Amino acid sequence: MDISALIEALELELLQPEVRKSEDRLNELIADDFVEIGTSGKRFNKRDVIDKLIEQEKRTFTIKNFNTIEISADTILATYEVQIEILNTSLTIDSFRTSIWKNKDGRWQIVFHQGMEKKY
Repeated sequence: MDISALIEALELELLQPEVRKSEDRLNELIADDFVEIGTSGKRFNKRDVIDKLIEQEKRTFTIKNFNTIEISADTILATYEVQIEILNTSLTIDSFRTSIWKNKDGRWQIVFHQGMEKKY
């Protein structure tokens, strides 16, 4: 599997309902020094994000236009668009996403994430 496909698979894994409810798996995928900048501009750390994901209502995600750029041999920038459907509602959110993944001791972990809601 090439690195782009691997990073896309990891991003998709983070969107799976069973992974979003698994603190153990989230701890493996998310680096301890992780930072997220939310659509509101607020910053979140690893603990904030894990707590939020575990409590979040069920959603489905559709990714498109996934791309990666190799920043260095152990650092990958991923950019993509995602459509989020919040189940049991009619709410759909379209957003642009950016993530940085780093290979730490042979394991890829997300170290940075930012989302920006698309405005039409």
